[in-house]
Amino acid sequence: MAQPLVKKDDDRDDEVDYSPFMGIEKGAVLQEARVFNDPQLDPRRCSQVITKLLYLLNQGETFTKVEATEVFFSVTKLFQSKDIGLRRMVYVMIKELSPSADEVIIVTSSLMKDMTSKTDMYRANAIRVLCRITDGTLLTQIERYLKQAIVDKNPVVASAALVSGIHLLQTNPEIVKRWSNEVQEAVQSRAALVQFHALALLHQESFIPFSENFGIRQNDRLAVNKLVSSLTKGSVRSPLAQCLLIRYTSQVIRESANTQAGDRPFYDFLEGCLRHKAEMVIFEAARAITELNGVTNRELTPAITVLQHFLSSSKPVLRFAAVRTLNKVAMTHPMAVTNCNIDMESLISDQNRSIATLAITTLLKTGNESSVDRLMKQITNFMSDIADEFKIVVVEAIRSLCLKFPLKYKSLMNFLSNILREEGGFDYKKAIVDSIVILIRDIPEAKESGLLHLCEFIEDCEFTYLSAQILHFLGIEGPKTSDPRKYIRYIYNRVHLENATVRAAAVSTLAKFGAMVDTLKPHIFVLLRRCLFDNDDEVRDRATLYLNTLGGDGAVVQTGEDVKEFLFGSLDIPLANLENSLKNYEPSEESFDINYVPKEVKTQPLAEKKAPGKKPTGLGAPPATSLSTVDSYEKLLSSIPEFANFGKLFKSSAPVELTEAETEYAVNVVKHIFDCHVVFQYNCTNTIPEQLLENVTVVVDASEAEEFAEVVSKPLRSLPYDSPGQTFVAFEKPEGIPVVGKFSNMLRFIVKRLIQVLVRPRMME
Repeated sequence: MAQPLVKKDDDRDDEVDYSPFMGIEKGAVLQEARVFNDPQLDPRRCSQVITKLLYLLNQGETFTKVEATEVFFSVTKLFQSKDIGLRRMVYVMIKELSPSADEVIIVTSSLMKDMTSKTDMYRANAIRVLCRITDGTLLTQIERYLKQAIVDKNPVVASAALVSGIHLLQTNPEIVKRWSNEVQEAVQSRAALVQFHALALLHQESFIPFSENFGIRQNDRLAVNKLVSSLTKGSVRSPLAQCLLIRYTSQVIRESANTQAGDRPFYDFLEGCLRHKAEMVIFEAARAITELNGVTNRELTPAITVLQHFLSSSKPVLRFAAVRTLNKVAMTHPMAVTNCNIDMESLISDQNRSIATLAITTLLKTGNESSVDRLMKQITNFMSDIADEFKIVVVEAIRSLCLKFPLKYKSLMNFLSNILREEGGFDYKKAIVDSIVILIRDIPEAKESGLLHLCEFIEDCEFTYLSAQILHFLGIEGPKTSDPRKYIRYIYNRVHLENATVRAAAVSTLAKFGAMVDTLKPHIFVLLRRCLFDNDDEVRDRATLYLNTLGGDGAVVQTGEDVKEFLFGSLDIPLANLENSLKNYEPSEESFDINYVPKEVKTQPLAEKKAPGKKPTGLGAPPATSLSTVDSYEKLLSSIPEFANFGKLFKSSAPVELTEAETEYAVNVVKHIFDCHVVFQYNCTNTIPEQLLENVTVVVDASEAEEFAEVVSKPLRSLPYDSPGQTFVAFEKPEGIPVVGKFSNMLRFIVKRLIQVLVRPRMME
């Protein structure tokens, strides 16, 4: 028996939430299940035992075949009880146990008896259970009762039959297709849920052809168009069904070939739904209009009007729905949302922080240059009341606003610097710093003030990563300002007051100032010599390197271009290759030459790979002149004739491992996304010295990605030991439509075993 629920003490708030099922065991519950066999049943106790059994099943507890059979037979004996509550628990238990075909026969007679009972609750639940546990053979015997239930006067019974039909479409579509007349009649029902479920069943039927070789994904667009055309004439009265019909109508509009304004099919129906009595229907229609492809301002106007009305609603859910939809519209049609700015300004002080955040970000997207200062004053008081995740959204919106109105950079930069001094987590502070960096790069007038704000921030920065990245950024942009000298104090302070990582970054930044600003070189040399006595090896090594690189005497002379290239230039050699070359270098009279380091990226064995880190953004982003991984991928793909006409590479994913670390052949895949194509690059490595793989190819099964069509497969001729190679498979995808698919991969190759032959030299006479 479940333990009673007790109130927790205040001093135990940090403990795990109390559960009345805590500590129950399967064996003890199975022992309690013997109460089902008592001559005098106790409905309350039986219900408690069934509740425990259901809890164990939902927690993933597995029952053996014998245990499940014993429980099932015991539960069937509870049909003799007339208690309505216990009967409902019996229905749920039978559904969860999912009995086998032999056991179903035992309970079928009881369920069919309940299905024809005068008690509506029995009928509805019996229909749900029967359709869940029976197969197609038994289903034909009860089909007549299911048809009658669909048109039953009781909405609970009718909805149960319709929902069962929706589930049966996945297993027995040919039977459900014969219910069309009854389902059409149920669509005209006055009960809201019955009409809703009937419409959902009709729509799903339209997607399944009436044949034995049916396919769920074979869209019958003509049937859907016919369904929408017949129902948009006003026969649907249920608000739930009306919302469903609006979604189906939007689907027809999206798939329609003609998307020009004025000729858009069913747009009048969507606009008419904006005048519906139910608020959910009005919002669904407005949202559907705003999400139409190529929607015009004329089409948006009525939808924006009703959403503006919702902004002043007393219901928080309506205010949130309206402002979120307007926020999405503002990304593509900001001018269409400007009429709602006054209403959204009142939402800044809304008690719901999600609503207030969406209102602010929408105002920042739609506001004009004259309203920036007023918005900044309102946002200042708001920022202290929201969580960091909402603050990040606001910061990103302010950054976009500043790029939109560059002349307002002073007020926006001051706002960012003020919130940078406040308390906050790493992600929040990084978002602010990244925003300031982007503004410095894109707005030349904001460079000096932005750099000073960053210098003041690192004076009291608790995050090592941000301090190091800011120092690196100062080394790039600081020497280009009108007065580089004023930044030296902030940088050198880090050498005395920070940890070793930041101190090393500060030394590198000082060296860059000395290389780029010749008048500062003597002063920089003095500071670098002081760093030679640092406690950390890295700091001392960097100071020594830069002193030797810059000349060592500290004279005011122009720094050579080779030194600047060393300090500021990009390294177009993979660090892994450079590291391996340095490890393999043996000291000799010939010095190490970096020009002999291979520039091709070599795929490491799977066991030696480390977990990929998070790709840096903002400060951590590499300079634009560096050869990034994306550039190398684009260069590789463009060199293959089969992929040359795919257009510009949009995005490449990180490598995904397809094999385990212990396998003989290591394979990972990189997904390259183009406008109309997806290219899978399979990086393969042979780890067996005695084998040579030939005609290596990857067979891709795209049966679960029917929107994709394979166009090119480029195999790998040979794959020697420990010599990485690539094979490619390209698929064509619809342009401009988000598609999702699941691909299965199988590696095929021909193995040739290499035999080492030892040849002994013979003496010649």
